[in-house]
Amino acid sequence: MSVFNIVIAGVGGQGVLLASKVLAEGALASGMDVKQNEVHGMAQRGGSVISFVRIGEQVYSPVVMPGSADILISFEPLEALRYVHYLKPGGKLVYNKVTINPSTVASGLATYPADVEEQIARACADAHGFDALAIAKKAGNAKAVNMVMVGSVMKYLPIDATVVEGVVRTISRDKGVEVNLKALAGGAAA
Repeated sequence: MSVFNIVIAGVGGQGVLLASKVLAEGALASGMDVKQNEVHGMAQRGGSVISFVRIGEQVYSPVVMPGSADILISFEPLEALRYVHYLKPGGKLVYNKVTINPSTVASGLATYPADVEEQIARACADAHGFDALAIAKKAGNAKAVNMVMVGSVMKYLPIDATVVEGVVRTISRDKGVEVNLKALAGGAAA
């Protein structure tokens, strides 16, 4: 198996790093080599967060180069547009359609693009957006958007879904296990 590159993007506080951890732990539990890297940016203030997960028989670097990602998982549309250049030709983009205004928009210094989804569609032929927040709320907690997003790409990953479910059980412990598993299943159904 060649190296499978995943880029996960979102806004600070959305659970990007936990989603990365779930995918990395799932790959390790499946006997694969994994490298993970994240850039927190201004995560505490709702700034952009990006994480790389690379899976394969042997992975030498944690960094995904622009133009080489198999999948981009984005927790927010503008973040999808910001990082779509990481996708390789034929790469897949899955994104949450719920917008979060960055600090520059909230302060009036910038405007959120009204046509962000059209720009995403022009930038990536295989882009799929859905309301992950609604699915997380239905699962029992709006904060479970990260597990919804992980579930939404499971069928495209070189990791078995049951292994990921086991990782979610372990990481969640008693706190929110059922909600996280429902969110994972809801994302897979989306």
